[in-house]
Amino acid sequence: MTTIRDVAKHANVSVATVSRVLNKNGYVNEETKQKVLEVIKSLNYKPNAVARSLYKKSSKTLGLILPDITNPFFPELAKAVEDVANRSGYTLLFYNSEEQVEKEQIYIENLKQKYIDGVILATNSLNKQQVEGLEIPIVVVDRAINKNIPTVITKNYEGGKLATKYLKEIGCRVIAHIKGPDRNINAEQRFKGYIEEVSNEPWFHEELIIHGNYNMRTATEVTKKLLNKFPEIDGIFAGNDVMAVGAIKAAHQLGRKIPDDLSIIGFDGIALGEMTIPELTTIAQPIYRMGELATHILINLIEGKAIKQTYYELDIQLIKRESTKRA
Repeated sequence: MTTIRDVAKHANVSVATVSRVLNKNGYVNEETKQKVLEVIKSLNYKPNAVARSLYKKSSKTLGLILPDITNPFFPELAKAVEDVANRSGYTLLFYNSEEQVEKEQIYIENLKQKYIDGVILATNSLNKQQVEGLEIPIVVVDRAINKNIPTVITKNYEGGKLATKYLKEIGCRVIAHIKGPDRNINAEQRFKGYIEEVSNEPWFHEELIIHGNYNMRTATEVTKKLLNKFPEIDGIFAGNDVMAVGAIKAAHQLGRKIPDDLSIIGFDGIALGEMTIPELTTIAQPIYRMGELATHILINLIEGKAIKQTYYELDIQLIKRESTKRA
């Protein structure tokens, strides 16, 4: 394997001179520079990436910490991050925290030791002081922490209202809600949107709210219990698409016809919603755009470029499919 010393020997210059040419750091006259570059090309010399990162304390690498890769939303988000990173000359290190605080902190420390250039983070556990204390560029995605931290999210509260309002518009008379995890700010915002639309309805009571923990199996089991206890329910707003799929499964197991007996709407707009039978009506987030925008912001921060805006709350969209009846 060709080394930097081999290049220096063939070019009849010092190792330091070759290093300055490679790192574009320090003065080298044009004639010597061209000579070194010709030798690098002729010897097919490839600089050691690890050594260069240690020298420059930079690795052209981004970190991505996500809470749950079993939820299809996050792999779709990760694809956008990877696409933009690769186009911009960065590689990506991916970590799955499984919603565990300890894992998040271990991963962040690990990334800092690798001279990672910046991190995109979806977290429920870290606060503003902890994020700002990481001393590397951070962009938060999907789950807001503080408006002073670069963030890309969507209008979760408005989406919760829109989903519930649509179920009312198509004639649903008793609407239940499958809520996500209590610590999850998105779940709370979507829940608040639901409450805003139903709290003054004469049929509303708190037992219409169940917890699915953003998990399909959990949502299936709690939905079966709910529908057995309150058979008058004819509409369900699930806090994410995965739980909505669980609700469809529960209805099928109980012999409830969708959408004739029961209309179900989810939230996220993942590709899985088009694969269910019936296809899932959903409040769609611009998932790819979220990952794309977060990565552009992070790279601009790393490269010291001007940033006009750091806090984005993107629009959502109602996509009407087969799991809800027609108005």
